[in-house]
Amino acid sequence: MGGAQVASARNETAGYWNPAGLTGIKDHPQIGLMHADYFGGIAKYDYLAVGIPVQDNRRALGVSVLRFAVDDIPNTLFLVEPDGSINYGNIQTFSSADYAFIFSFAQNIKQTEKKQISFGLNAKVIYRKVGKFASAWGFGLDAGLQMHGEKWHLGAVARDITTTFNAWSFKFTEKEKEVLYLTKNDIPVKSTELTAPRLIIGGGYDFRLGKSISLMLEANVDVTFDGKRNTVISGNTVSADPHIGLEANIKDVFFVRGGITNFQKALSDGDTLNLKKVWIYQPSAGAGFKIKNVMIDYAFTNLANQSNPLYTHIFSLRLNLAGRKETE
Repeated sequence: MGGAQVASARNETAGYWNPAGLTGIKDHPQIGLMHADYFGGIAKYDYLAVGIPVQDNRRALGVSVLRFAVDDIPNTLFLVEPDGSINYGNIQTFSSADYAFIFSFAQNIKQTEKKQISFGLNAKVIYRKVGKFASAWGFGLDAGLQMHGEKWHLGAVARDITTTFNAWSFKFTEKEKEVLYLTKNDIPVKSTELTAPRLIIGGGYDFRLGKSISLMLEANVDVTFDGKRNTVISGNTVSADPHIGLEANIKDVFFVRGGITNFQKALSDGDTLNLKKVWIYQPSAGAGFKIKNVMIDYAFTNLANQSNPLYTHIFSLRLNLAGRKETE
């Protein structure tokens, strides 16, 4: 759905999209799994989430674990021997991986037959590792709010409200430092990466098409405050990036989804003078089905632009541990 989920996510995935939505889990825990291969399997993205309702469904807890990594990267530091000969036996491999551990809490503020309001908090621990050469630890906080009526949904989440940081440390042997120096590479000592706060707001609406089909349309806007970006609304201080998604629900068994995100201005491929700019975007589509307590989803998305697309396939599995239907 183009990442438009901040208002409608009401299952275990809400720990990622908007922690306030975890209150949509009723009576029994839910478990979600996702796997995606990027760039022909070079990079792998894995996700595990658990949502648990507590205190008579008025509160919920969640844990999410994410890993994004490129494995089997050749280390060619010692490919060339001191005498200038090449020794392929010296090549070893390493992984560059990012891990995120998200601990979520959500609570209902108000709940009636026609309206529900909830808020949620995330505490995020980030761990990044590049082989044996470098590692980083970081910490951040998110806060979210959701409101639901009979047919409408509203949501907002402030991500990285404290500015999420990653403090890097580096470890090189004296021999590795010597090779880096001789090949005119910088030898890092320490560094810190900062992720600036952003605000995501969104709204959704449910439509009925007869007795068997319902539609849910959602639009989100990412608002950033760290300077000019290549987005639809691009200011010197504030930029805004929209996401739009649509889901068709057929008898609460089959689902068809589509979305558009990542609107950017780029140089036209046919312009040899590199003067003409055109709007590009990232489309996505998917489908899923639910049988009792099991739901399987598939998504197909474009990672680049329309003229030179890089596609990826994403598979997800969701389990309701008691087989009870989710709150709609």
